[in-house]
Amino acid sequence: MKPVFIKAGHWLLNALLPRTCAHCGLDLRFDGKVPLCPLCLSELAPLPELHCKICGLPLSAGGQSCYDCRGRAEPLTARSAFVFNPQLRSLVHAFKYKGRDDLAGFLAGEMAAALARFPELAPYNFTAAVPLHPAKARERGFNQAELLAKRMASLKNLFHIEGAATRIKNTPSQTSLAKQERKANMAGVFRIEKAELVKGRSVLLVDDVATTLATLEALAAEFRKAGARSVAAFTLAREP
Repeated sequence: MKPVFIKAGHWLLNALLPRTCAHCGLDLRFDGKVPLCPLCLSELAPLPELHCKICGLPLSAGGQSCYDCRGRAEPLTARSAFVFNPQLRSLVHAFKYKGRDDLAGFLAGEMAAALARFPELAPYNFTAAVPLHPAKARERGFNQAELLAKRMASLKNLFHIEGAATRIKNTPSQTSLAKQERKANMAGVFRIEKAELVKGRSVLLVDDVATTLATLEALAAEFRKAGARSVAAFTLAREP
């Protein structure tokens, strides 16, 4: 098909189903591929250079580590592409709760671009997504972490592991729980199904948003028990 007809088709589609910014609702160009308007896109906040060198928590006053990570026996190295600000929150909400799986490409691309900022994650050449409980996956229609992990792995020439672990408890949402409640909520949640996919490998766990890291730490512990050489985590966003 000639480009002029393709362009006309896109214009007609946008006239019938106009594209709008996922955060502010401003109309977007019919031929654009970014789900935010230029202003909202410019407001996305990369993880600042001043962050905990263990868990990746932004540190406004600087320092090597946050209070929670000091003296921990087996800390999980974690980094994030962005700080979870209002613009990114709107994108993630549309992605997870409004069926916008088409956003996976853009978000995974941003994660892939940000990964180069963190040389400490370079040794991890396998990715694995945080699994959803089957009931939640059926309700949502997809696992957002799986989509992000697979696409990012493809962009960065990493190996993606599927099916190594399952979520055996359909736990309540972590969003309304306090820190200690989140850790208790994640006890016994994951089970390794295929240890042979994990043993001896350096695995980068992928999820959309990290808050207390309770979910990622619980999964990392199971991967270590299954014989993973080392485990780290990388998320799209980090709660400040």
